Amino acid sequence: MDYYLNRSFHILMVYIELKGMNMRKKSTPFKRLLMGVLILIVIFIAVMWIFATSGKAAEEVVGQFYQYEQEGDFANSWELFHSSMKKKFTKSNYIQDRAHVFMNHFGVETFSYTLEKPEKIKTWRMEKTAPVLKNVYKVLVRQTYKGKYGHFDLEQEIYLVKEKGDWKIMWDYNK
Repeated sequence: MDYYLNRSFHILMVYIELKGMNMRKKSTPFKRLLMGVLILIVIFIAVMWIFATSGKAAEEVVGQFYQYEQEGDFANSWELFHSSMKKKFTKSNYIQDRAHVFMNHFGVETFSYTLEKPEKIKTWRMEKTAPVLKNVYKVLVRQTYKGKYGHFDLEQEIYLVKEKGDWKIMWDYNK
């Protein structure tokens, strides 16, 4: 009797195992669909992360630029300009002009600033005759000055473009 019971149990286990294999085979299209959906979700998250980190990296460059400007370190802020901007004025002229206009004329020693969230722009050009640039970020900067002539804000849209792998600053010269 024990023999027949063990044999029946064994047959039942083999049947369940085979049935389970059939169930796995039947669920293969479902597993493939599920795997496809998961892969799409991962790709979507990766793309969103890349765009988010690009905007954040661009914003960090603007923050670094204005931190240098706050400290009166115009030589280092000039280094963050795009090569097209560097053609507009030499480093020494930029250092003299920034110090003269902002520090001397405005009668301030420093300023505070706020940055708006970076906005991605598909195409942009620095001026009418300049080449069209792609994948540009725009950041609105508000500088607040408190000096001998009172308190005032200066707003400027800053544009960021990748040049040789690094985000570089550009200003708008369009009329």
